[in-house]
Amino acid sequence: MRSLHRQVRTTFMSLSFRLTASDGTARAGEMTTAHGVVRTPAFLPVGTQASVKGVHHDDVRAAGTELLLANTYHLMLRPGAERVAALGGLHAFMRWPHPILTDSGGFQVMSLAALRKVTEQGVTFRSHLDGAVVELTPERATEVQILLGSDIAMQLDECVRLPAEGGEIERAMQLSLRWAARCKRAFERAAPGRALFGIVQGGDDAGLREQSVRALTAIGFDGYAIGGLAVGETQDVMLDVVARSAAALPADQPRYLMGVGTPSDIVQAVGRGIDVFDCVLPTRNGRHGLAFTRFGPINIKNARHADDPRPLDAESRCAAAREFSRAYLHHLFRSGEALGGTLLSIVNLTYYQDLVAGARAAITAGRFADYAAETMKGWHAKADIEDA
Repeated sequence: MRSLHRQVRTTFMSLSFRLTASDGTARAGEMTTAHGVVRTPAFLPVGTQASVKGVHHDDVRAAGTELLLANTYHLMLRPGAERVAALGGLHAFMRWPHPILTDSGGFQVMSLAALRKVTEQGVTFRSHLDGAVVELTPERATEVQILLGSDIAMQLDECVRLPAEGGEIERAMQLSLRWAARCKRAFERAAPGRALFGIVQGGDDAGLREQSVRALTAIGFDGYAIGGLAVGETQDVMLDVVARSAAALPADQPRYLMGVGTPSDIVQAVGRGIDVFDCVLPTRNGRHGLAFTRFGPINIKNARHADDPRPLDAESRCAAAREFSRAYLHHLFRSGEALGGTLLSIVNLTYYQDLVAGARAAITAGRFADYAAETMKGWHAKADIEDA
C-alpha cells in the first residue's frame, strides 16, 4: 500500500531530499538543488563532455530531463577544469541552467585499465588524447568537480569489472572507502553549498557491500550511489545486490544506481528502492538505429522498415516518434545521415523520461506493481516489433 511520508526535509549543504510517497519499497520524492528541483525516480542523460552527444540541449530538456550528468575525467583533460571555472562554471559554459551531477572518473579507472595505474594515492592515467601523464587523486577529483561547479559531486572510487576474484573486489572496495574519506575532507574544506555522494562498492559479494554501506554512512554523505554494477554480472545478480544495498542505505537520503541501464533494469530497480539512474543506452543505441518504445525496441535499420509508412508510436508525446515514418528513419540510417541518430536519441530520451515519470505517478497512486507489470507486458505486445 502507498504510504505518504511526513514532510520532513533532510538538508545537507545545498541539497535537500524529500520523500513524498512510497509503494512497497518503491519511492517517489524530490531533490532540491541550487539549480532546481529533481523529481525522483529520475533518469540522467549522459553528457560526458558537457554535451549529450548529437542532441541539442533544448531537446534534452524538452524530453523531460531535470538532472544531467557530466564527467570529471574527460572535462579535466579537455577543455580543463580551470578553464571551465574561468568561463563561469559548467552551467554557464554549456548553457544548461538546470541541475548537474558530475561523475568522479571512477568508471574510467575500469574502462581505461590499459592506460592507468592505481595506487593508494590515486590513479595515474596516460591521457587517451595526447599520451600525457595525469594524476587523479581523491583530492584532485574533488577539486575538479568544485571548479566545474556541479550541484552533485561524486567521490573517487575504483570500479572492478565482474566476474572478479573476491580478493580483488575487497581490495578495490577498501581502497574506495579510504578515498571516500579523503574526498569528504577535501569537499568540506572547499565546497560549502554543494552536495557530495558516496559510492557503495563490493562487486557481487553481499558481505562486502554491507561493509561498504556501513563505512560510508559512518563517514556521512549527502546521498549514496551504488556503483560497480552492469559491468558483466547477470541482471538477477545485479538486482539482488541493488535490493540488499538499497535496504541498508538511509531512507531519508537519495539512492543513485550508477550506469544502469535498460528499461527493464530501471523499472525493476525502482521497485527495489532506487531513486536516480544514468546510462548511455538511450543516446548510444539511438545513434546506432535502435529505438526504445512502449512496444519494445525497434531496430530501424532492419530492411522490413524500408517501406513502412507508420511512425514509431502515433501516440507518443515525442514529435520525432509521432511524425516521422519508419521508412524515413530507415532511409536516414541507410544514407549515413546524422539526423537519424539525433532523432532516435530524442525518441529514446523521451521514452526513458516518460518511463520514470510513469513510475513516479504510479508510486504516488499506490499502483506501482501494476504499472511495472503493464509496462513490461507492453514491450512484448505486438508481433511486428522485433527484439533488439
